[in-house]
Amino acid sequence: MSILAWIIVTTLFGGTVSVLFAAALTLNTRVSWVQMLISYAIGALLGAAFLNALPEALELSKNPAQMTGTVLFGILLFFILEKLVLWRHCHVEECEVHDPLHGAAISAVAATNDHDQGRSGMMIMLGDTFHNFVDGILIAAAFMADVQLGIVTSIAIIAHEIPQEAGDFLILLNSGYTRRQALLFNLLSSVATLLGGMLTYFMLQDMNYLIPQLLGLAAASMIYVAMSDLIPGLHKRPEIDATIQQVALITLGISSIWLAGSLFAHPT
Repeated sequence: MSILAWIIVTTLFGGTVSVLFAAALTLNTRVSWVQMLISYAIGALLGAAFLNALPEALELSKNPAQMTGTVLFGILLFFILEKLVLWRHCHVEECEVHDPLHGAAISAVAATNDHDQGRSGMMIMLGDTFHNFVDGILIAAAFMADVQLGIVTSIAIIAHEIPQEAGDFLILLNSGYTRRQALLFNLLSSVATLLGGMLTYFMLQDMNYLIPQLLGLAAASMIYVAMSDLIPGLHKRPEIDATIQQVALITLGISSIWLAGSLFAHPT
C-alpha cells in the first residue's frame, strides 16, 4: 500500500472510529470506561513519543541538540496554542470545557434547561477541528518518515482521541444540541484530520528536510497532551486500587505501542 493510501486510511478511518466509539460510550454514559481509556491513552502517547517518534527524529536529524531543542520548542508552542484556542476558553475554574469528565457526570443527569445556547459546543468544535488538523499533519509526517512509525503514531493519536471526543460529545449535548447533531458535528470535525494529512503529504514531497522537525513536534505534542492534559485528571482518584489500575493501563498502552512497533518493523 502506498504512503498516501496509508495516510488516507488511517486519518479517515481513525477519525471516524474514534468519534463513533466515543459516541457509543457517551450514549451509554460509560464514564468509568472513559477514565480507563484515558490511562491507556497516556501510555500510548508516551510510548509513541519516546519509543518511536523521538528516536526516528534523532536518527534523521543527525543533530541531537537541535532535535531536543525542537521538542522543547514544540512543548512551549502547544502550551501557547492551548491558551489561545477556544476549546479551553471559559471564565470560570470549574466548567465542562476545563473538565470534560466532570461535564460528563453532569450531562448524564442534568436537565436540558441548563444549556448555554450552544456557546461552549461551538468553541469546542472550533478547537477540536484545529486539533484534528494538527493530528493529520503529525500522522502524515510520521508515515513519510517510516510506515511503522506512522502506524504506531496513528494508534497513539486514535487512543487519545476517543476520550477527548467523548468529552466533546457530552459538551455538545450539554449545550443544547441533539444526539444526532452532536454526532454529525464531531464527524465533520474529524474530516480535518484527513485534510491535514493530505495537505502535509503533498507539501512534503518537495520539502523532505522538514520531516525530522515535524517528528520532533509530533513527539512534543504527544508528551504535552499526556503530561499536561491527561495525567492531572488521574490524580483526582488517589485511591490505591484506582492507582494500580491506572499504572496497569498506562503500562498496557506503552506495551501495545512497543508491540505494534515490533510487529510492523522492517526486517534487517
